[in-house]
Parts: sequence; structure tokens; C-alpha cells
Amino acid sequence: MRLYFLIFIFILSSNLNHAYINPTWGATGHRTVGKIAENHLSKKAKKQINKLLQGQSLAFVSTYGDEIKSDKRYAKFYSWHYVNFPFDTKYEDSDKNPKGDIVTGINNCIDVLENEKSIHEDKIFYLKFLVHLLGDLHQPLHVGSSEDKGGNDIHVKWFGQGSNLHRVWDSNMIQSWNMGYLELALNAKNLNKQQIDAIKKGNVLDWTYESQNLAKKVYKSVRINEKLSYKYSYNHFGLVRSQLQKAGIRLAKILNDIYG
Repeated sequence: MRLYFLIFIFILSSNLNHAYINPTWGATGHRTVGKIAENHLSKKAKKQINKLLQGQSLAFVSTYGDEIKSDKRYAKFYSWHYVNFPFDTKYEDSDKNPKGDIVTGINNCIDVLENEKSIHEDKIFYLKFLVHLLGDLHQPLHVGSSEDKGGNDIHVKWFGQGSNLHRVWDSNMIQSWNMGYLELALNAKNLNKQQIDAIKKGNVLDWTYESQNLAKKVYKSVRINEKLSYKYSYNHFGLVRSQLQKAGIRLAKILNDIYG
């Protein structure tokens, strides 16, 4: 019996590792974005969102976009989590994924939420998805290179354990910091009104280019099979925190624009 149990655990572990192909920020990162966004919502937006989500917080629903990946009914949304187009080119001129990408996905969510004729269930679904996608957009490797699947094929060691560049930025650095989403949100950088207004400027496409420019720097930050640990986190975790904060502020801007 013990042998069968160990075999089962090994198979389960192997399947989980195999399934870890294109993660996003991780639960802690996404919840941080949701919590920061809540801190920047207008009273009217809070009221409308609370009504739609029946009291669930933005932090709580922020992981919804990943949770539904295991349901084949939502397979058509998988490509909405990222976008790949050649560096130093225009998104408008690139070949588009016919199933959509993170740019079209976010805009579709906004369209549904702004449309008074949208059914109630759709408004709930696309609100949850919007919260998730704004987080994804600000993880630089979700606007990375298609050749290496946004850094998933760039293998590295993280504190001696096998990982890849995408996973390091999605979750390894956040997990190693060992803070919950409430702590990360509470300890976000203090910004004045001018700094917050500067972050709000632009649109989804502008923020996409911004993330892609950061992705170029992320690619240059490692070598294949490099051993990463404290020094890498020391040098780059500040950018992770900054991107989570930007995502939250920009998510709130979009929601305030929708709900007043």
C-alpha cells in the first residue's frame, strides 16, 4: 500500500510540473494587483463592483483567469493571457493570433462591461477576467518572445532548484520574498498625485509597449542555466513590485472610467 501511495504522489508531482507551462504572476501577485486597485477605486466604482461580485474582493477574483484554464469550455481564452510580436516593431503591423491576445482580450472585457445591453453573467465573467489580465499585462514576459514562449524555454536554477526565466518573474521572486498579498499591497511605494497620474496615462497598447521594453531588459538579465538566488532578487524584485503597483493603479483607472 505504501509503495502505491508513493507512486501516486510521484505521478501527481510529475503531472503538476508538466502542466506548469505558462503561469502568470501567481496567486500572490494577482491578489496584490487586486488589492492595490481597490485602494484607488472611486466610491461609485466600489459600489457597482461590489454589487456585481456580491461582496467578493478584486483580490479574491484576480486568480479566476488561471483557475478556468483547467476547464476546456474556456480554452478559447487561453491566448488572451499574453501577446508576442517582434521587438522594436508595432503591434498594429504584426500578425495577430486569430483567437485573440492580451490586448484584444482586455479591450473585449472593457467593451462588455461598458455595454449596457450585456447580460449580468457576462459582466461578472469579464470583470473577473479583466482583473486578471491587467496583472498579466504587467508581467514583462507576457509580452516576450514567441521563440522561447515568453522565457519558459530559458532554463535557470533558482536557489538550486530547476526553474525558467518566466517562472522566476511570475512567482519565484515573490514566493522567496515570503510576504502575503496584503503585506505587499500595504508596503507598495508611497506615490504622490503627480506620480499616480503619470502611471495612469496612456492606454492598453501604450502599457503593452512598456512591458515589452522591460522584457528586453529581463532577457538580458540572465544566461541559460545560470544559478540565480539572493543577488538576482535584490537587483530585480523592485521592478516586480513596481509592476504590480502599476497594474493595480491602471486597473482602478479602467474600472473608474467604466463605473464613474
